Amino acid sequence: MKQKFPLILLILLSIAFVVSAIDIQDTWLTWLLESMPVIITVPILIFSYKKFTFSNFAYLLIFIHSLLLLYGAHYSYAKVPLGYWMEDLFGFTRNNYDKIGHFMQGFGPVIYARELFLRCTPMNRGRWASFASFCVAMTVSALYEIIEWAASMTNPEDTEAFLGMQGYIWDTQTDMFMCMIGSLLALTLFSSLHDKSMGRVEA
Repeated sequence: MKQKFPLILLILLSIAFVVSAIDIQDTWLTWLLESMPVIITVPILIFSYKKFTFSNFAYLLIFIHSLLLLYGAHYSYAKVPLGYWMEDLFGFTRNNYDKIGHFMQGFGPVIYARELFLRCTPMNRGRWASFASFCVAMTVSALYEIIEWAASMTNPEDTEAFLGMQGYIWDTQTDMFMCMIGSLLALTLFSSLHDKSMGRVEA
């Protein structure tokens, strides 16, 4: 079952990837940019699986994170129906679906980094491992914002949807804030569950 679980997630994710690319609602460039983390990460995980197998908890988070990215890529983040529903329900002035993505951008990577630190280095469970994992997640968030900026400088018109700012001047700052919240919640609430899942891999 340990080996079947990642395979099941991979099959489901492959289906979601194809569905995401059908009748996209924006441009192919926007879809490609917003799907790029999935396009890059999944092959790396497949080819490195025998050398390093993540815990099932980490694979589940990768799966959920990828679904969120592909869902957003299909519509472009500023036009996702779930975001419009949130806008109506909570009285937002913009489509805030991208904030869910940035929350997960902290929630997921902090767990992946924690697992790598604890299983591949002499670092022990505790505050330093948590702090180092938090720093990795925030660095990923900062790099993503830089990539967004670079993309907009390269092709301002075609990458406007990729930025997802929707005229909000504090978009970059709030993106990183959501990443921070996601990271802290993951470390606070799910470290024990993560430890148990890693224990099954190491057993």
